[in-house]
Amino acid sequence: MVAYDLLIAGCAARAARPDPIDNGPPPHQPSACAADIPRGTAVQVTFKRGQLRYFVTAAEEGQLTRAAAKLQIAQPALSQAIAQLESELGVQLLERHARGVTLTPNGEAFLKKARVAVASEREARLAAESLSREATGVLEVGFIGPPPILSTPELFAAFTKAHPGVEISLRDLPFPRGTTTSWLRDVDVAFSHPPALEPGVAVQAVRIEPRALLLHSSHPLVQRKDLMVAEVLDETFVGYHPDVQPTWAGFHTFDDHRGGPPRAITVDRAESTMQMVAILTLNRRAITVAPLSDAKLGLQLLPELVVMPLPDANPAVPSLTWRTATENALVRDLVALAAELAEGA
Repeated sequence: MVAYDLLIAGCAARAARPDPIDNGPPPHQPSACAADIPRGTAVQVTFKRGQLRYFVTAAEEGQLTRAAAKLQIAQPALSQAIAQLESELGVQLLERHARGVTLTPNGEAFLKKARVAVASEREARLAAESLSREATGVLEVGFIGPPPILSTPELFAAFTKAHPGVEISLRDLPFPRGTTTSWLRDVDVAFSHPPALEPGVAVQAVRIEPRALLLHSSHPLVQRKDLMVAEVLDETFVGYHPDVQPTWAGFHTFDDHRGGPPRAITVDRAESTMQMVAILTLNRRAITVAPLSDAKLGLQLLPELVVMPLPDANPAVPSLTWRTATENALVRDLVALAAELAEGA
């Protein structure tokens, strides 16, 4: 009933504004109020493509310039779309001022329902794209680190045996930023250290393995033997972009052992595996943490790096992550095979 609720929100907002003179409904505004329509009655509310998403983004960014950049549209087009939405609803949603925009009371009421509508539209589009790939025999697998066909060949060999006609398409993903749902938007399932959990996202562990240090061969720690976690907590760690999920970055900097972020990090901030490796190569006093299998595979490409296992570190749990709303049977089959492998490990 999102359409009904949107109409209710718009009508309630319109009713809340002071209007001592009744000049009838404003332009483009239906005279009937949603409150006059019994719940359960079919209601059609038509918004132009992207209109609600534009409003939600502008409200969240607090500035039309930033919102337009995020949406990758011209600012005048964004301003016009929001103004048209306000005209159709008959209420002002955003207060414009020199520093940007803020929500009016009417805008706050409408934003709650608009967010639900935008999320529903996004989820429907992602589900349709996933089903389309399934119909053509393609499974889009995102990953961070080495390709999972190299790091976990047994899982994908079992999947290929069960689905010999399916093409596995691999996509190298950046480190998770923002919501996990948005990070998964271009793939059916992702293989990596688990990102942040949230409603609508599920995780299946594939295996449990040690964590290891990854550092340059010239780093002083290379001369040490039998390193323990406590001995490296005050080292300089590779820094991560501030938008990267904190729990994700913290896995690579031992925040779970230290109780917080490291005191010293590199000036350069990584957003992807390749950037992380580049920082390690250029900044020879920096270290990072990775699943042991990923670190060992990385040495095949960059022999100047060194892998040092840390036996007392909390383990790594490489996992599959996917949107629970997916109806893609190929995802369900891959997850079921991963669960079998995890149980037999």
